[in-house]
Amino acid sequence: MTQELNDGLPAREAALTLIDAALSRRGGLDEAASANGFRFLEPRERAFARALAMAVLRHLGPIDRALTARLQKAPPDRVMHLLRLGAAQAFYLEVPAFAAVATSVELAGANKTSRPFKGLVNAVLRGLLRDAPPTDDPSLLAPPWLYARWVSAFGEATAREIAGQIAIEPATDLSAKPGADLTSLIAALEAEALPGGTLRLRRKGDVAAWPGFEDGGWWVQDAAAAVPARLLDVQSGQSVLDLCAAPGGKTLQLAAAGAQVVALDRSAARLKRLSENLTRTRLTAEIVAADAGAWDDERTFDAILLDAPCSATGTFRRHPDVLWAARPGDVASLAGVQARILDAAADRLKPGGRLVYCVCSLEPEEGEAQVEAFLARRKDMALEPITAAEAPSAGFPQASLTPRGTLRLLPHHRDDGQDGFFAARFRKVTA
Repeated sequence: MTQELNDGLPAREAALTLIDAALSRRGGLDEAASANGFRFLEPRERAFARALAMAVLRHLGPIDRALTARLQKAPPDRVMHLLRLGAAQAFYLEVPAFAAVATSVELAGANKTSRPFKGLVNAVLRGLLRDAPPTDDPSLLAPPWLYARWVSAFGEATAREIAGQIAIEPATDLSAKPGADLTSLIAALEAEALPGGTLRLRRKGDVAAWPGFEDGGWWVQDAAAAVPARLLDVQSGQSVLDLCAAPGGKTLQLAAAGAQVVALDRSAARLKRLSENLTRTRLTAEIVAADAGAWDDERTFDAILLDAPCSATGTFRRHPDVLWAARPGDVASLAGVQARILDAAADRLKPGGRLVYCVCSLEPEEGEAQVEAFLARRKDMALEPITAAEAPSAGFPQASLTPRGTLRLLPHHRDDGQDGFFAARFRKVTA
């Protein structure tokens, strides 16, 4: 093997670790990417390893279908990951076929589990790469059980539109701090301005090195994720509770609007990132590490934003691993958690106050069904319909507005995509 190929082996080995973490549910891809073995790679190697892992995860269904046709029985996990990695390199990352095969065989021989399968890896990949790339049939891009749920909820045509977004690498969205020089920022970042104020760009590399980062002029936030905080329409000086706040994009939006924000999350580690972003953007909020459903504090608030724990199936554009880590039972168990926190949020709302409930999930049990169950048991809460007139300022596509006055933000509703979200707005009334 040439020295050039050997130079890429650490990144490919790291990619195997990321793929295994994503598919085995042992902490997930993000946790693996923050581990010492990954962080000690050179920046270029880290970027390559992540790109390799993402290519596998975005195309896992078609890759596995093509591989399974050439395998008599399933090999050990490491061997299967090597085959996936080799296929993804050649088919989706434009790595020369000889390099994709050679590096996979070399990695197979470097581990006692996969060493006996060097011949298999070589033969399967050589045979596979003589064929045309697998077709990215949308129905194959998501796990079968999940795709079937989307067909049931939205119909076959919409399910295919949703799933088709899995294979597409997303742009990066930013929320600009009010008062920032947008004209200069757009020019410096080569960004596109979206409705509502989100900036969308195709820039790659270290976000911290981008123009305006050190000055605190913006933060990373998907266009769909920025919508729920705008729906609260908070006024300067109002008291706002941001429940399940980390990593903090919505907290920054609320603080930037002049609200007195309490940002609560059960994860102290994730709140550290929020605190860092508050410091960088020169915004302020009270940070509380506590369980949203059992917080021991008597205060009530003018407005509450609840971005509830959920299956996160709507975040697959940037986190395709969520699709393969999710299990059918997750949705039902999380729905119970969401209902508990919704009730706790309603109890903390002042009369006449607004509550926005949202989840980055595509599953109706976590969205539409929660709304109806909540209204049925809480006579002190009324749905405040979201209107089409709010679309330009809140930044949501008209296609995402439901007849009920809630938002079902689907990934294909926006040109170039967006995260999948559900959002509903309530007002506290006299019971």
